[in-house]
Amino acid sequence: MSSGKGIYFPSLSGSKMSELRFQFTRSVAVKGGSRTLQILLVSLFALLLDQSSKWLMLVYLGDVAQVVEVTPFFNLRLGFNTGVSFGLFQEFFESAPQLLALISLLIVVVLLIWAWRTDRSVERIGLAVIAGGALGNIIDRWRQGAVTDFLDFHWAGWHWPTFNGADIFICMGAIFLLLSGLGGDKPAGHVGDINR
Repeated sequence: MSSGKGIYFPSLSGSKMSELRFQFTRSVAVKGGSRTLQILLVSLFALLLDQSSKWLMLVYLGDVAQVVEVTPFFNLRLGFNTGVSFGLFQEFFESAPQLLALISLLIVVVLLIWAWRTDRSVERIGLAVIAGGALGNIIDRWRQGAVTDFLDFHWAGWHWPTFNGADIFICMGAIFLLLSGLGGDKPAGHVGDINR
């Protein structure tokens, strides 16, 4: 029976209510477990790909002065960034790379909590990708005091700031967030308006 708006729920006996509570708790636990697994796998994938590519470039390029021309507009060039994106605030953080690593780590924790709480899968994946990329740069800062960069795009003598795989993942995650925010990602279980 319905009284105009909303949904009518018949009264439930104690045993049926307990069964419903158990099913709800179980579904939340399974949902939370699958979210956690998805976030961990995506973040770990981004982190491992970033760190392995940096390791390969450190071994392959070794010498900071070495430049490997791959195409007329793309080089592999080893560089170390003590600042934030594109070398911003380089002088400020050069003497305190661990401070920037700690600030970044706090931001990653916030992103991971946000990823776990959201019902939007594209948003969750975007946040996990950003977190994985950021963790790659945090490891560099903590281990060597600077982020390893090696991708150098250029044209007619103008060079885009050298960057790395973590930066690519952070940008990809931002694109995922933008797509999610533009309405391409509905919350899980979204069925529209119940009240007609």
